[in-house]
Amino acid sequence: MAEPLDAVMAIHNAFRRDINGIDAAALDSARGKPGLSPKIERFRFFNEVLVWHAQGEELAIFPALEGVAPSVAEAYERDHRGLDAAFGALSAAVSAGDVLGTARATAAFKFHLDLHLRKEDVHLYRLIRERVPAPDQGKAVGIMASTVPQDRFPELVAWMFPLIGHDDRENMTRIWQMVMPPPTFAVAKQLIQKAIGNDWAELTRRVPALA
Repeated sequence: MAEPLDAVMAIHNAFRRDINGIDAAALDSARGKPGLSPKIERFRFFNEVLVWHAQGEELAIFPALEGVAPSVAEAYERDHRGLDAAFGALSAAVSAGDVLGTARATAAFKFHLDLHLRKEDVHLYRLIRERVPAPDQGKAVGIMASTVPQDRFPELVAWMFPLIGHDDRENMTRIWQMVMPPPTFAVAKQLIQKAIGNDWAELTRRVPALA
């Protein structure tokens, strides 16, 4: 059965896959391969989602953790500020048309993000799972979700679902089905179907209620 924190893990996996692609494109561009600017420019929306995610953690996850593991979240909040700085360096390099600087900045951004997500997976969210009551976990994840602007939700679905695997898609869909009002979930279902194309059949096999 899907649990609220599975939604967070799914988003982490989407971040990993997307930054890997952006970093590879930046490196190939620095080596002289043409036509990669659209792939590299994905970093702008990528960072918007990352900022929404970080804001949600700071609003909901970090306060929940403070009650059961004081002062732990401080280091993760500093990571968020470091990621803000890494984005600034990457944005400046892309805006300047500096392909080598872009490759270096993307690699630095990816390195910092990979470490941050890994630490959250094995430490921060493990503490949340073990020490925060399940209802409070659900409430925190709900607050996190509220940081995504409603008018940007279709973009979020179109970005995330192609990047995650079948298990993450199933978990995310089941969680949304549990927490969204039926009319809202009906819209989400249409967006998911559009985002994953031929993979819709596999998702409906895993979540028969979608059919």
